[in-house]
Amino acid sequence: MSKVAVVYWSGTGNTEQMAEKVAVGAKDAGAEVSVFTATEFSADQMDHFDAIAFGCPSMGAEQLEESEFEPMFRECEAKLAGKKIALFGSYGWGDGEWMRNWEEQCLADGAVLACEFAICNEAPDAEAEIACMELGKSLAE
Repeated sequence: MSKVAVVYWSGTGNTEQMAEKVAVGAKDAGAEVSVFTATEFSADQMDHFDAIAFGCPSMGAEQLEESEFEPMFRECEAKLAGKKIALFGSYGWGDGEWMRNWEEQCLADGAVLACEFAICNEAPDAEAEIACMELGKSLAE
């Protein structure tokens, strides 16, 4: 059984809803799943998991949330090489540039992307919920 962490930050609850669906997908695929907010997770915990889903909404000029999520993620970057991960998040404007930039950054850090990222505009609809569950399933496999 694989161990999967779902780590997220959510300001309005949209990315939290996505995190819940990622966790459901991973559990349904047989993984042992732990869900953390950005303040509950640190780089020290990364070695305890086979795969990690990171979720953060787009903030400001299409960037990661700067006070809680980004500092935690910067810490984790040193341990991304060879780590199986997936990315998800919501946005309210723009076209998802922050997610494409984040994915490029993770690939440059040597992360192994389990699947394509999952994003949605505002609250997740049925299609986004399915994408999040598939993302979780990909991490569990």
